Amino acid sequence: MSKKFFQGGQHWVWLNAGAISISILMVVGLLLLIAYRGLIHFWPADVQTFTFETNGKQELVLGEIHSHEIDTQDGTAREQYLLKVGNRDMYGIDFRWVDLKHLQATNINEEVTVVERHEWGNVYGFVKTVNYDGKVYEGDFEALAKVVERATDLHEQIREIERDDIGGINYDIEQLRLEERRLEIEGKLTPEAKADIEQRRQERKQDFAEFQKQLDELYSQIKRDSAVFELVDGRTINVAANNMVRAFQPNKMGALEKTGHYFAKLGEFIFDEPREANTEGGVFPAIFGTVMMVLLMSVVVTPLGVIAAVYMREYAKQGPLTRTIRIAVNNLAGVPSIVYGVFGLGFFVYFLGGSIDDLFYPEVKPAPMFGTPGLIWASLTLALLTLPVVIVSTEEGLSRIPKSIREGSLALGATKFETLWKTVLPMASPAMMTGLILAVARAAGEVAPLMLVGVVKLAPTLPLDGNAPFLHLERKFMHLGFHIYDVGFQSPNVEAARPLVYATALLLVLIIILLNVAAIKIRNNLREKYKALEQ
Repeated sequence: MSKKFFQGGQHWVWLNAGAISISILMVVGLLLLIAYRGLIHFWPADVQTFTFETNGKQELVLGEIHSHEIDTQDGTAREQYLLKVGNRDMYGIDFRWVDLKHLQATNINEEVTVVERHEWGNVYGFVKTVNYDGKVYEGDFEALAKVVERATDLHEQIREIERDDIGGINYDIEQLRLEERRLEIEGKLTPEAKADIEQRRQERKQDFAEFQKQLDELYSQIKRDSAVFELVDGRTINVAANNMVRAFQPNKMGALEKTGHYFAKLGEFIFDEPREANTEGGVFPAIFGTVMMVLLMSVVVTPLGVIAAVYMREYAKQGPLTRTIRIAVNNLAGVPSIVYGVFGLGFFVYFLGGSIDDLFYPEVKPAPMFGTPGLIWASLTLALLTLPVVIVSTEEGLSRIPKSIREGSLALGATKFETLWKTVLPMASPAMMTGLILAVARAAGEVAPLMLVGVVKLAPTLPLDGNAPFLHLERKFMHLGFHIYDVGFQSPNVEAARPLVYATALLLVLIIILLNVAAIKIRNNLREKYKALEQ
């Protein structure tokens, strides 16, 4: 029986099935681990008071348990907690290791307050006094909540004026400067033109002065309120309202309140901008930059890949030269991505971008406009990187179309181009979408070439805004893959950054899955549409 089993090759079937099952389980397990490590970060943990006794002296530590480990480096097992203690401006650190052998007692006080700040991390302490609207409240958390709510509202108004109103004015003033410089280079800067530009500049400066007055008033209002917190060691810390993001008492919160807090933090992570060296806040600019880059890359690589594949399969004479080109295309898929980054920096940025500046934007010199890394060059570099995938997939799709369909179309009086455009390409469209799916899957996670051609740690503005021409392809941008690298390896606060690395990695995987699912849906619809013709 066993001999027949092995002779029939059934063992290979079972081995393959087992290997595939193990691979699927490993991938799912990895995704679940990333999801757990990343998503648990947003849940409000209880903040405890730990009492330690060392050399006869007692020490109180207030914080939340971040991790639990057993250290065996010196040959003896030592149980340790990594506590998030916050108050970095007072302690100099956010986290500290404590040895449990010195632990005497733990206590959970419901009055413990956590305040998230724009700078210096969290505050862990007890509300002592709150200065709100000219009045002083003793130990009143409700007054603190009003301070935070008011500060949040003022922050939104300040952010809107700075980003939209003043940002737009600064953009217009810079465009006027470039217009004046361009007319000067062309020899057309007449006194009338100069007076007109100066008049428009003064009008924008007047608008700027009005918004600046509003901004100064808002800043004076947001700095008016403050709160004093007492730390567990008896010291006090004063926190101004303009530095507060959120205040809550985790030990008092029930399951429903913690759930609401969790989704509020998750929404902040997805839709807000980063802060605290990218270890706090959100990653929306990185999400936007990633999706925008992938879409631009898809728009470029699809027609180029299809045209190249059509020429080699339908028009080029099948001989040694075509075979050599085909081999070269296949080999390009194995070139390290950093090589494409170096090529993109040299050709796209310095040569092509510098030439564009020389021809169309001489007024921006010496500061380059397109002759510097930006979104357009990153998209073109990744389009070049993924071009072989689209070419090979499209060629495979064209080769599967029966010759009889081409001949039938030609026999009915269609030209070769009409046959190609109306019959062959629609039937090969599922293969094109397969190539695009593979291209998106590879390009979305690339980091090395982007570090040379456009991605940055923190972009001041998005590539898409309300200033004409609205889509600014020359701007630098943020990317989820680079954000993971930066937070994971360049952050000064490693322990605070680690959960965000998992959360950002999960977000990047989900975005790639969503883009691929959309492309797969389109491909399947096309496949169903042309299945009858293939049969």
